[in-house]
Amino acid sequence: MYLSMALRTPAAPSSCRNTGRAGRVLKRVFVAPDPGRLRLRSAARAVVGIGSAVALCGLAGHSLAAAITGGLAALLALFTVTDATVRGQAVTTALMPAVGFPVFALAAGLHDQPVARDAAFLAVVGAGVYARRWGPRGNSLGVFAFMAFFVTQFLHTVPGQLPELYAAVTLSLLASSAVRFGLWCYERRLPPSVVPAPPAGTGLARPTTRQAVQATAGAAFALLAGEVLSHQRWYWAVGATWWIFVNTASRGETLVRGFRRVLGTVIGIGLGLLVAVPLQGAAVPTAVLAAVSVFGIFYTAAVSYTWMMLAVTLLAGLLYGLLGVLDPGLLALRLAETGVGALGAALAVLFVLPVTTHATTDAWIQRALRSVHECTAEAAARLAGSETADPAARVAELELVLAKVRLSVSPLVHPLSPMRARKSRARQVLSLLDDCAREVRGLASVAAHPEASHDVRLAAACLRVEAAVEALTSPHTVRRESAAVDASGARHPVTDPALVHLHGLERALAALAAPLRSSPRSPLVGA
Repeated sequence: MYLSMALRTPAAPSSCRNTGRAGRVLKRVFVAPDPGRLRLRSAARAVVGIGSAVALCGLAGHSLAAAITGGLAALLALFTVTDATVRGQAVTTALMPAVGFPVFALAAGLHDQPVARDAAFLAVVGAGVYARRWGPRGNSLGVFAFMAFFVTQFLHTVPGQLPELYAAVTLSLLASSAVRFGLWCYERRLPPSVVPAPPAGTGLARPTTRQAVQATAGAAFALLAGEVLSHQRWYWAVGATWWIFVNTASRGETLVRGFRRVLGTVIGIGLGLLVAVPLQGAAVPTAVLAAVSVFGIFYTAAVSYTWMMLAVTLLAGLLYGLLGVLDPGLLALRLAETGVGALGAALAVLFVLPVTTHATTDAWIQRALRSVHECTAEAAARLAGSETADPAARVAELELVLAKVRLSVSPLVHPLSPMRARKSRARQVLSLLDDCAREVRGLASVAAHPEASHDVRLAAACLRVEAAVEALTSPHTVRRESAAVDASGARHPVTDPALVHLHGLERALAALAAPLRSSPRSPLVGA
C-alpha cells in the first residue's frame, strides 16, 4: 500500500523533503505523546531538584568544582534511578554514596599515575556494565560509579579535595531526594512499573556479561585513541563509549546510538559556539541556560537520543565556560573525542562477542506476543467475573515490552539502513504489534466496565488467540491453528465490544505469520 502511494505521489524538491524531515523530528520531540505529562513533570522536577542541590552547595560555601560535582550527583539520582517502587528508588539513591565515594577516592588517588589510573577506569567500566544483571538498581549504581571516576578527571580532583566533594554530593543527594520523595513525588499515584527481564543466558551468553566485555574493549580503544588526541581530555572518548552502550542490546542498536550521539554532539557544539562561547561563563545567563539544558535532557531522553545529546553537549559547554576554559578549540576537541568513542563502541560490537540485531529483536517480539496472550487471558478472566484479574497491569507490561521491541528494531527501520527487505518487514511487524496493543487496550477497557458482557463466545475467542500466539512463538506448531484464526469472525458478524476487539486481535496475529515465518532477507508479498 505504501509503495503504491509513493509511486502515485510526485517527488518533492529536496529542500521540501529536508524541511519536512526536520519538521517531523521537531514534532516527534515536542508533540510526542506524553501520557499523564510524565515527561514534562520529570523534566520540571529535575530542574527544581538539581537547582536546589546546586543552590544549597553554594549557600554551604562549597567551591565551584564541588557544586558541579553535587549537581551531577543530583542529576544522576533523578535520571538513572528507575526502580519499580518509590521505596526501591529511595534505597537505590541512599546506596549511591556507598558505591561512589570509594571510586572518587580511587580516581583521585591515582591522579598522578596514568597507567594505574587507566587500568582502574577500565575495571570500573566493566564492573559498571556487569552490574546491570541486577536490574535497575545495578544499572543505576553502575552508572554512578562510572561517573564518579569520570568527574574526577573532568575536574582534576586530588585527594585533598575529597572531604569537600563528599559533603557536596551528600548535600545534593539529600536536596534532590527531598524534591523527589517529598515535595514532588508523583510516582506515589502511579501503579508500579513492570520492567520485563531481558532474554536470559549463562556465562558469555548472558547479555550483561557479553556487554561488559564489549564495553571494556571499546573503552580501552577509546582511552588509547583519546590520549593520542589529548592528554587532558581523553576521558571524553571513554565517556562516549560508555553512554553508547547504555540501554542497547545488539550491534545494530549500538551502531545507531553511536551515530545519534555524534549527530547530537555536532548540533550541540554548533549551538555552543553561538550561545556558550560568547557568554564566557557569565553567572546568571549561564545558570538560566543550564536549567534549560537540564530540562531538555529529561524531556527529550525518552523520544530522541540525538536531542538529548544536544542538551548534554550544551550543558557541558556551559560548565566549561564557568570553569573559564571554554573556546572553539575545546568544542572541536570534544567532537573528535566523541567520534573516537563512537568508533570504539562500533568496533567492540562488531568484532567482540557480537550480538545480531535479528536475535535480539526476535527475542523481544516473542516476549511481546506472550504478553499479548497474558493481557487477553487476564481480560477474559475479568469478563468472566473474576475480582482479582487486573488486565490494566498486564497492558502496562505490554507497553514496556513494545518499547523494547521498538528499540531493538530501530536499526532496521533507520533511514540509513540499506536492507530494504528487512526494513519493510520490521515496519510491518511494528504496525501489526501496535494493532495488537490497540485491541488489547480496548479489550481491557471493556473488561473494566462493571456492566461488561459475559458472552460465552469470549472463551472460544480467547482460546483462538492463545492458539495464534502459540503458532507464532513455537516453530513446531502445526498450521491448522492459524487457519482457524483466519476464519474467525468471518461467518457471524458481532457487535459485542469485547468480541470486536478479540476478533481484531485475531486478525492482527494472523497477519503477523507472514513477516515472522518467512526469511528475513526475502521481500514481503504486497509490501
